[in-house]
Amino acid sequence: MASENPFKGIFTGLPKPGGGEFGKFYSLPALNDPRVEKLPYSIRILLESAIRNCDNFQVTKEDVEKIIDWENSAPKQVEIPFKPARVLLQDFTGVPAVVDLASMRDAMKNLGSDPYKINPLVPVDLVIDHSVQVDFARSENAVQANMDLEFKRNKERFAFLKWGSTAFHNMLVVPPGSGIVHQVNLEYLGRVVFNTDGILYPDSVVGTDSHTTMIDGLGVAGWGVGGIEAEATMLGQPMSMVLPGVVGFKLSGKLNDGVTATDLVLTVTQMLRKHGVVGKFVEFYGGGMSQLSLADRATIANMSPEYGATMGFFPVDHVTLQYLKLTGRSDETVAMIEAYLRANKMFVDYNEPQQERVYSSYLDLDLANVVPCLSGPKRPHDRVPLKDMKDDWHSCLDNKVGFKGFAVPKEEQEKVVKFTFHGQPSELKHGSVVIAAITSCTNTSNPSVMLGAGLVAKKACELGLEVKPWVKTSLAPGSGVVTKYLLQSGLQNYLNQQGFNIVGYGCTTCIGNSGDLDESVASAIVENDIVAAAVLSGNRNFEGRVHPLTRANYLASPPLVVAYALAGTVDIDFEKEPIGTGKDGKGVYFKDIWPTSAEIAEAVQSSVLPEMFKSTYEAITKGNPFWNQLSVHSSSLYSWDPNSTYIHKPPYFSGMTMDPPGARRVKDAYCLLLFGDSITTDHISPAGSIHKDSPAAKYLMERGVDRKDFNSYGSRRGNDEVMARGTFANIRIVNKLLNGEVGPKTIHIPTGEKLYVYDAAMRYKSPGEDTIVLAGAEYGSGSSRDWAAKGPMLQGVKAVIAKSFERIHRSNLVGMGIIPLCFKAGEDADTLGLTGHERYTIDLPAKVSDIRPGQDVNVTTDNGKSFTCTLRFDTEVELTYFDHGGILQYVIRNLTNQ
Repeated sequence: MASENPFKGIFTGLPKPGGGEFGKFYSLPALNDPRVEKLPYSIRILLESAIRNCDNFQVTKEDVEKIIDWENSAPKQVEIPFKPARVLLQDFTGVPAVVDLASMRDAMKNLGSDPYKINPLVPVDLVIDHSVQVDFARSENAVQANMDLEFKRNKERFAFLKWGSTAFHNMLVVPPGSGIVHQVNLEYLGRVVFNTDGILYPDSVVGTDSHTTMIDGLGVAGWGVGGIEAEATMLGQPMSMVLPGVVGFKLSGKLNDGVTATDLVLTVTQMLRKHGVVGKFVEFYGGGMSQLSLADRATIANMSPEYGATMGFFPVDHVTLQYLKLTGRSDETVAMIEAYLRANKMFVDYNEPQQERVYSSYLDLDLANVVPCLSGPKRPHDRVPLKDMKDDWHSCLDNKVGFKGFAVPKEEQEKVVKFTFHGQPSELKHGSVVIAAITSCTNTSNPSVMLGAGLVAKKACELGLEVKPWVKTSLAPGSGVVTKYLLQSGLQNYLNQQGFNIVGYGCTTCIGNSGDLDESVASAIVENDIVAAAVLSGNRNFEGRVHPLTRANYLASPPLVVAYALAGTVDIDFEKEPIGTGKDGKGVYFKDIWPTSAEIAEAVQSSVLPEMFKSTYEAITKGNPFWNQLSVHSSSLYSWDPNSTYIHKPPYFSGMTMDPPGARRVKDAYCLLLFGDSITTDHISPAGSIHKDSPAAKYLMERGVDRKDFNSYGSRRGNDEVMARGTFANIRIVNKLLNGEVGPKTIHIPTGEKLYVYDAAMRYKSPGEDTIVLAGAEYGSGSSRDWAAKGPMLQGVKAVIAKSFERIHRSNLVGMGIIPLCFKAGEDADTLGLTGHERYTIDLPAKVSDIRPGQDVNVTTDNGKSFTCTLRFDTEVELTYFDHGGILQYVIRNLTNQ
């Protein structure tokens, strides 16, 4: 059982300069251990947490020693517990989290235990940053029109979250319409240092969105976890994690004129993907740090999931303190933060000699070597230098279908499709831009690129260029602060003239909420098989994510988004070809509209003011009329509405008893799906629109929901019936059982019928047949989407055998009781001659106590094949979860026994 903290001897006061104390803290220097001085700053945060929470039960002295001895213990893949300071939820992940908590209360009651033991024990910040569907664009009234529609569509979900904020303690809810969760976290919620009841400790956070890592730019250790794991963390369970290696990334020099933070992050992403950083922290340091604003750092930290790292961490320095003051944190708070971090050796002062730190491996980049670039057309790490874009595009048209190929016949590549757009003669070609969106948490928090986009629009207006009316343009700031400084600078007017009107505050195009294309544009694309393009300032461009009709999707800086919108095509060499014709009849080139770094810096200096942050976030705490008028019932147990298509009680705890079910052997399982590499969570559990012919659509229509009111899968994550039907429902998914056909169907092996995946899964599940999924490398990459594990579990999937897993998705599978297995190096379904038509038996020991993390497991098929896999239960704690049938079942039994 828990005992007194063995490190109470290093618990000491932090004096204020003028007398008195800021509070008390656990002092790392007081350990008098020379190994601590060499630790990366990111590891020191893990160390402080372990010391502060050490009770020799959940966190032991041995755990603390492992972290202090990081240099020697990290290569051994040792397991440590971690208790973050808080949990961050956003709208789409917040709803299923609160659904699960409400269901867990019911389960506790059914087991005869106190349901009110289900309450967050750490602070939970829930930002309702509902993703804005871009139904209305290119209009002065777009924000209000989209918001009205969003509130109408999502009233039930919002009311449910408002109920949650009153029913559960320790939960702060930021009302809808405030901004994107990660920008709100950066500008407002991030504490950097907590002071709780007089105890000081570093802010750290796990969030249910993979881009939680954006807060790493503020010196707050944060990363994405599965929603299931976050729920357990809220309820006081320590996270079990492998002590990570840390890649030291040294930055030197400065960016050249005209190069943006987006160009830098796409370069860093490509470098780190090549280096291999999955499961590792990346820590940035070096002389180049002084050249990077806090917003630039946050841009790089944000894309940690795209380069594969758990974190991209920037330790706190003077730049951080300046940003805290800019964003309205009080002078006293900033003084406390600086004093604490200096006292605990967590502050970097580049004016002082730097203590040499040890890293697992090293990378370096001279910022002067970064050039303007994009990434695409189908993956964030496929970087294309701007000067090579036209050649790369033509290669993509030629190449066979793949991440860099569309296989368009030579004779078809130059075809021009004429159509009429609202009475105006119009045309499309391969590469025509039909969506141009300034969107996403990655870039909309960065004033330099946002004001840079405004300057491009201004120069274009002055020269007489304008975006073609059939290009769907939009601007979705991450918070109201952006609107304030765009208005202050006078640049929003020029963005409006080019069609980049503000459409709302939240995730839009980047998460697939692009809204419909005009019918004439959509028809021209579909009827002529045009490879249309989207250019967006986002972080994800996986196939089928941005819009079903844009097969080519490029990530670019906001100013580049405007430039490509003006050009109307990605098939252009900006160095040699004019973007358009100016009002003087002469060609206007890229260099004519591209702002200098000095112009951008001047705009930032004169337009981004501290008062903007203060006024924006003061308004947030007051809510908005719609939110404030929502009435919710006062019961602490939720009254489930059986007719609701948004909120539904899930079946995870039905029939649950106090006895853990133990190990489940998988015998004679059918293969539900056979995949290649890079199957993302968007493929497994799409967040975007619900296709009219899908099982989910059928379910909704049977319950009287009109097609126009389907909303998105993301908005219906509180309903397991919809989400189970939406699992493997991405229209671009490639299942090898279909022999080249693309779409959300599979072969029901016993009958040979081609069915929607959900229908086939139910056909197997009904008579009690097990199913598995076979996959390639990077299975489950992309967003940290718990429904990508919950959905397969509800479909009856017992195991996934893949070449490799994305970190968060593997954890989610474990949390839902699905067995993750990896083929041995050099092997996969193809090399083993597996067709997916076999039946599979996984030879696991009958007792969980006989299973070891990472052990070899034999898999046999009914046609005589046999192969060995690595069991990807990585820790003893994960095996405990498996024994209980899942992490939440474990938590319920644990709390019931207390």
